Amino acid sequence: MYGYRGRTKELLQKIGAKPGDKLRIEKEEEAYEGILMPRSELADDKHLVLKLPNGYNIGVRVDEITAIRKLAEGVFPHPPSPKILQDATKPLVVIVGTGGTIASRVDYRTGAVYPAFTPEEICFSVPELRELANLKVVEVCNVFSEHMTPEHWKRIAEEVARQINSGAKGIVIAHGTDTMAYTAAALSFMLRGLSRPVVLTGAQRSSDRPSSDAALNLISSVAVATSDIAEVCVVMHGSPSDDYCLIHRGVRVRKCHTSRRDAFVSINDQPIGLVREGRIELLTREYRKASEGKVLVDTNIDPRVALIKVYPGMSPSLIESLIGDHHGVVLEGTGLGHAPQALFSAIKRAIDAGMAVVMTSQCLWGRVDMKVYSTGRDLLQLGVIPCEDMLPEVAYVKLMWVLGKTRELGEVARLMKTNIAGEISKRSKPEAFPHFM
Repeated sequence: MYGYRGRTKELLQKIGAKPGDKLRIEKEEEAYEGILMPRSELADDKHLVLKLPNGYNIGVRVDEITAIRKLAEGVFPHPPSPKILQDATKPLVVIVGTGGTIASRVDYRTGAVYPAFTPEEICFSVPELRELANLKVVEVCNVFSEHMTPEHWKRIAEEVARQINSGAKGIVIAHGTDTMAYTAAALSFMLRGLSRPVVLTGAQRSSDRPSSDAALNLISSVAVATSDIAEVCVVMHGSPSDDYCLIHRGVRVRKCHTSRRDAFVSINDQPIGLVREGRIELLTREYRKASEGKVLVDTNIDPRVALIKVYPGMSPSLIESLIGDHHGVVLEGTGLGHAPQALFSAIKRAIDAGMAVVMTSQCLWGRVDMKVYSTGRDLLQLGVIPCEDMLPEVAYVKLMWVLGKTRELGEVARLMKTNIAGEISKRSKPEAFPHFM
């Protein structure tokens, strides 16, 4: 029943309700009236979801419901698929789905949001796309982004390479925003000899909300996918308004706000460019250009890597617990790349056991410089590897990739300090710090 199962399905069947019906649900001190919404097949069986009159959805725990009744019968058919012809002369862009909706169609009679998974449905939802590209859609997986794993990264990389090597002009990957930067970093290292644009995008706000950013993000991403920017990029809103999107390098971007539409920011680097009304305005000429040639996939990674934030009073046992089970750890250190002296003995034991220990900074902007203060110099003496101006999550992904090549600590250090995909800059760029934030 539109994703409902278990106890929620039984409750709905008891009152003869189905998605699209108007319900009244009462709890001890609260009552809600709204349209019963469908749910994902992966959703739990503990909640009912109502769309309230103000347009927002609310989940209500079944075990807290004291009374429930159907107020009105709803009409909830899936709208027929639109008949829209694409222009085969336009460049071929493949949209790779990884979970959630690529685009959505809203039934305004019921408030239902239908996922659009075919090229015709996507073009119907966002008609501007027909002017930019000839679309193809494939689905690699169907998971929320917080459930992404290195195995998912591998599958996405293999599909991207397959589509590019089969003639796609560019790729757009529809992805949840929470871990989008991790996947972008992973693809940046896994896709070798990249010759076409690979763009990750998503939405901070769903398509049934007036403030949704989904359409502009998708239009801008398809525009970048037809460009000569042969890199892994993240394309998302560049301001709170619907005026432009920014093109972030995949190893330089972080989600910096939980809900703002312009949540994604380039760290220690300027964005490659921006997209306004489907047109690209470059902010730099320093990017990999599109070319011919086969894309190779290097998914040989070692997932036995940990990412740990250093904090005052941190127990050495956290690092000691990794010895024997992990092959590497990324420390998110303080300031220029420091950690409490209480951790030194545990760090030394980890390195002596063959574990790669690398240092990044919690500060994000700026770079690690462990030669300035005695604490940093002591950590260097222990064998800790500094990661320049690399983001902690990028260093985490890169260390997996490096350890998939070698466990020899000297070679690990050399590769971690080598700029592979734009993750390290030669010097810190003061202009890259967002003073407006």
